Amino acid sequence: MPAPIKKSAKKAEKMQKPTEPEAAPESAPTEAVAPSVDKVAPVAPEAAVAAAASAEASVPEESTIAEEVPPEHTATAPTESLTEAAPAEAAPVEEPPKAPTPPPPAVPTSPPQNLVVDDVTETSLTIKWQPPETIGESGLDGYTVEYCKEGDRPRIRLPRFLRARYIKQVGDQINLVIPFIGKPKPVITWTKNGQPLDVKKVNIRNSDKDSILFIRKAERDDSGTYQMTIKVDSLEDKANIVIQIVELPGPPASVKLIDTWGFNAALEWTPPKNNGNTDITGYTVQKADKKTGEWFTVLEHFHTLNATVSDLIMGNSYSFRVFSENMVGRSESAAVTKQVATIQKTGIVYKPPEYKEHDFSEAPKFTAPLSDRAATVGYSTRLLCAVRGSPKPKIEWMKNQMLIGDDPKFRQNSNLGVCSLEIRKPCSFDGGVYTCRAKNAHGEATVACKLEVKQVIVPEDKQKK
Repeated sequence: MPAPIKKSAKKAEKMQKPTEPEAAPESAPTEAVAPSVDKVAPVAPEAAVAAAASAEASVPEESTIAEEVPPEHTATAPTESLTEAAPAEAAPVEEPPKAPTPPPPAVPTSPPQNLVVDDVTETSLTIKWQPPETIGESGLDGYTVEYCKEGDRPRIRLPRFLRARYIKQVGDQINLVIPFIGKPKPVITWTKNGQPLDVKKVNIRNSDKDSILFIRKAERDDSGTYQMTIKVDSLEDKANIVIQIVELPGPPASVKLIDTWGFNAALEWTPPKNNGNTDITGYTVQKADKKTGEWFTVLEHFHTLNATVSDLIMGNSYSFRVFSENMVGRSESAAVTKQVATIQKTGIVYKPPEYKEHDFSEAPKFTAPLSDRAATVGYSTRLLCAVRGSPKPKIEWMKNQMLIGDDPKFRQNSNLGVCSLEIRKPCSFDGGVYTCRAKNAHGEATVACKLEVKQVIVPEDKQKK
């Protein structure tokens, strides 16, 4: 593309003004505008002056040229080089320096996140939060905690342990203190399951800063959702407290012996009708040999409603019973199977020789007598003896020839012929002659011993200290 040189022609004319045309050098600048022309032909000095004058008349002001013609398309031909017809080249133009890039603005530290009230007591308040999402260049030096007292707006400060289900056992005392704020003193109301409270069972006491719910002896009927409402003018706040009163469960509704094979017995039972107002956590299964009648636990904290009892003894017959369990404990009674599981003998049939049946019946006889004892006031003691007899004799204890009976101070026990009498924390009046009497259909027998209860004597010098 040909490069316009009008501006260069004007500059050439200015260069020619101080000298006369006849004094100009032989090679005067000229303006050549021709497409695809690489060289400029030489012309006479007179022609160069005329061409410069013509170019000056046709060229607009310099400022206009500067706006219309880009700098890279402007070329100036020196007067001494036109005779050689050198090609025109654009002069390089320096770009203005760029302004320095300003630094990015400082990022401020954002506020903490997830600020919550964690716990409230009568004299303190616990809050928790998470670190800020953005931390500035200066880092995080710490936190500033501020508070202000609210005006009329009432608010209940429910303690943390009451935000979940509040569980107590039957017979326990309930004393719940619920703090609140609000001025003037709010109007406080309580309801249970949406109904007014029974003032005969539940006592409410209110102050300027808290409300107290008091139940002297909890019952299962006291379970429910209690709602506390405080109100100041048209503003109010509410809090719900779920109270659950639990107790021991009842026994399973029924238990059945489903099958017996080999040394195993299969049982099945149904859940109790009374679960103690809480979930059943398991069952306890026990077995008893019909020969001894003693109960032994075979499964404990069992979660399903059926079980297989193994390792039973061949030739024996068993009864089974099942207890229920919940968070309070094990049911006081159990469901017992009506059928008996008999473990049959298998293999070679053995016919024992016939013997004349021996009569093992005998009157009671003590094989180990009672021994005289000495006890200390306040320290429990135990009397022991052993007896045999068939059928199993009945055991009775007497003190100074008076039947002891079911006195809670004494604990009587008889197991496999060993008889014991425990005297709990005896006093000086518990001394005397104790007698153990065993009797059955064939007779009776007695043994006796003397118990002396001594008082601990502290020396006078130690008493003074």
